[in-house]
Amino acid sequence: MRFIIAAIVIASSTAALAAAPEPPPGAASCTGCHATNPNVDTAVPRLTGKTPGEIVAAMQAFRSGQKPATIMDRIAKGFSDTEVQAIATWLTEPH
Repeated sequence: MRFIIAAIVIASSTAALAAAPEPPPGAASCTGCHATNPNVDTAVPRLTGKTPGEIVAAMQAFRSGQKPATIMDRIAKGFSDTEVQAIATWLTEPH
């Protein structure tokens, strides 16, 4: 009986780890500038609480030059629309 319970626990843990979403390319680097900790004082806007649509719109505005930037305009130009959507979705999902 213990063996069965142990097997179920291990299988459940393995499934949970396998289901953990991997960030799309480029997404993990966003938190290098955009703090996720509310106790960190930063001049860089937080992405926490934004919707995917807000993030996509900002990236499009940076890419087109409609939104002034020091570096985000160059970063935004390095991603396709599909990549931006994947990053925005991943950033707004609970992990």
